[in-house]
Amino acid sequence: MTMLDRMRRHRDWLKWSLGLVCVAFVLFYIPDFLRGSGADAASSDTIAKVDGHEIRSGEFRRTYQAQLQAYRSAYGGNMNEQLLKQLGVERQILQQMVDERAALAEADRLGISVSDEEVRQRIFAMPAFQENGGFIGEARYQQLLRMQRPPMTPSEFEDNVRRSLAVEKLRASLTDWLSVPDKELEREYRRRNDKVKLAVVSFTADSFRTQVTATDADIASHFEAHTAEFKIPEKRKIRYLLIDIDAMRAKVVVPQADIERAYNNNSQQYETPEQVRASHILLKTEGKDDAAVKAKAEELLKQARGGADFAELARKSSEDEASAKNGGDLDYFGRGRMVPEFDSAVFAMQPGTISDLVKTQYGYHVIKLVDKKNATTRPLSEVRQQLADQLAYERAQAQAADLAKSLEKQISRPADLDKVAKAQGLSVQESGFFARDEPILGLGPSPEAANRAFEMKPNDVAGPLRASRGFVFETLVARQDAYVPKVDEVKERVREEVVKQKARDASRQKAAEIAAKLKSAPDFEKAAKSAGLEAKKTELITQDAPIPDLGAAPAVDDAAFTLPVGAVSDPIATGSGTAVIKVLEKKEVTPEEWTSAKDRFREELLTDRRSRFFSSYMAKAKKNMKIDVNAEALQRAAS
Repeated sequence: MTMLDRMRRHRDWLKWSLGLVCVAFVLFYIPDFLRGSGADAASSDTIAKVDGHEIRSGEFRRTYQAQLQAYRSAYGGNMNEQLLKQLGVERQILQQMVDERAALAEADRLGISVSDEEVRQRIFAMPAFQENGGFIGEARYQQLLRMQRPPMTPSEFEDNVRRSLAVEKLRASLTDWLSVPDKELEREYRRRNDKVKLAVVSFTADSFRTQVTATDADIASHFEAHTAEFKIPEKRKIRYLLIDIDAMRAKVVVPQADIERAYNNNSQQYETPEQVRASHILLKTEGKDDAAVKAKAEELLKQARGGADFAELARKSSEDEASAKNGGDLDYFGRGRMVPEFDSAVFAMQPGTISDLVKTQYGYHVIKLVDKKNATTRPLSEVRQQLADQLAYERAQAQAADLAKSLEKQISRPADLDKVAKAQGLSVQESGFFARDEPILGLGPSPEAANRAFEMKPNDVAGPLRASRGFVFETLVARQDAYVPKVDEVKERVREEVVKQKARDASRQKAAEIAAKLKSAPDFEKAAKSAGLEAKKTELITQDAPIPDLGAAPAVDDAAFTLPVGAVSDPIATGSGTAVIKVLEKKEVTPEEWTSAKDRFREELLTDRRSRFFSSYMAKAKKNMKIDVNAEALQRAAS
């Protein structure tokens, strides 16, 4: 029985409770977690287990498909499942799910739980499930869940909500004690929002490289002074048998009937629903006199219909901060993204028209429809090759996983690699020496195989291990301890460092020669030009903003925000050379701006610090958890 089934037994209580949850939510859409993570009873393989909390294959597949759909919506036909797999998206998704399960395990350890009542109240508070201040009813609730891609059942969704709440409560219990003193808060706000405009003369080190040389004596001297920087790390060498997915894919022939079946079974992936692009002006009513707000909105509507620049009206008057700065532009969106009243109005409009006033839970809207795109479906002919490639890749992955599993029983000694390779028409190869964080010759970036090599003893055999090209069985054949090389072994590396250092020194010397002239000149830009240089002007920029020819330059920031307007700096060493700057203008945060932003910024800064603290806490907590991942089950689920 789901939680909402139990609600039916308490209808009178339900009517009373709905009055408690008629609150306006700031989101216009169903939360992200509604689109994934539901369990799928048809797929019960355990992909991972985190201290007893399981991640089932069906649940992973649902989340994976939801993510795939999101990528397709954002990037269209350029994003397909094969490309996502090549990018390792399935492992990223699994890691996110493992992190959630780890948080749930920690919540269990700390005695944190979520009641049915808390789940109920959270669902009632979601704007997607509200209409006229009340719950939309069980029938529409279930209908909305079925409309998700992939569809969800109430019990699946409620489990998601319960997990989400448990993680929220854990985060709150661990981070709510954090605070930010007012002085620190204001200092950080000003650091992020004070602005300065500069004229910058840069002396990049690269421009001096042709003027410097590195002699053998220079190289020897630099090497002796920085020996530790050139230490060769510990390395390993392996012999390996590779089950190459690309080689298997080249042999896969996908029947046309299978392509057509895959297209028909997943036709929604090729559908682009009707979309509109609109701009709006919002006047909020919360805490205000409704009639006064409405009167102001009617005046704005009159101006908009009278020919006034809609974007300019939005920038000046709209109280939707996110869109106002863009002239009220909401970009393209589909049905169901906005609250019902807004949705109904905008999809009934024609491009170029302006709506009557639209009243929602947020206030009064004036809407201008900019464009409308009809629903489209990409035909099979357009995606046939993409589907064929995807199916071939999936089948090659499945074949490779099956072969790897069968060979696992046959490979227990190094000699078995050659025996099995001969029987299967494969080959055993030997890598060169590689460090733990280096790619393996013939395999490319393969962290799992590389890490295992550093854990093995001679004559051990490991596998199957996932590599960028497929599945690997490996044995350790040699190890090389870390050592300090002779200078000749790393001569070119040392030479490059010497040249870089000399070029930086040359840039500083040149800057020092010219800085005095720039400081005393009545016209900074003319003085730079007469010296064969260019003083490039910035816009008003905040600290940490990139600077022309320099990129991020903390030392330049320090000088720029310390010097008064009109002052010229001494030469400033940067990562790419040297710079001399003149401060042209400053725009500092006013007391009024700080007062207005203080509460919002406190929440923003606290959210950031709490997130970082929670991530650090969970990284330590996971070290004490038993986390098992079934690579084969993951492979099958992502196929």
